[in-house]
Amino acid sequence: MYKLGTYNRDNRMSDLVCDNYPVLLVMSRFGIALGFGDKSIGQVCDENGVHTDTFLAVVNLLLDEGDPEEYKSDISVGALLGYLHNSHDYFLNFRLPAIRRNLLGAIDCGAKDIAIAILRFFDEYVAEVQKHMRYEERTVFPYVTALLNGVHPGEYSIAVFRKRHDQVEAKLTELKNILIKYYPATSSNELNSVLFDIFTCEQDLASHNYIEDYLFVPAIQELENQIDETR
Repeated sequence: MYKLGTYNRDNRMSDLVCDNYPVLLVMSRFGIALGFGDKSIGQVCDENGVHTDTFLAVVNLLLDEGDPEEYKSDISVGALLGYLHNSHDYFLNFRLPAIRRNLLGAIDCGAKDIAIAILRFFDEYVAEVQKHMRYEERTVFPYVTALLNGVHPGEYSIAVFRKRHDQVEAKLTELKNILIKYYPATSSNELNSVLFDIFTCEQDLASHNYIEDYLFVPAIQELENQIDETR
């Protein structure tokens, strides 16, 4: 049975995972491994050097529990920055390449022209995701690191990022429609499995963007204000 209400540091980590298996992705991005027995969320986070309140903020928001305003004063920007960086690594170096491999296997023996078009569309989509995330890695994250060191570079602000923060997961809609409506699959099991992966990846990307928009950006705005007030 799913738990009602927010999770706190005294709840068992195993209960959190069993009730909400997508939390496994959150754990890995915070560097938390399995094998924690019956320990509480707070104990597991402490043993892994993870800021507990930040972990709980991400978990509870992704489970649609509470308002982002309730959490932003409790989070560690450094911990959240590490979580987002690890999320990028997961998408770019694991999840999307794995989907491409499986997609290639599922369409390899099908209609050749449509298969080529599908693969090309997927590669173009991945290029957009790479552009989106590399901008954050090369521009936004170094800027935030400077803020954490007490320096506010005058040529940039998080408002610039907020204005240009596009929702890359929306671009998967067209690919899903092509596969569902037009691709004559010879093996429904393989293609359905890939399509399932695309759906879950889309949800994961949407959750990633939600954390950036409603937890990360407000926290950075607050950090900017604090530094500006000390000038």
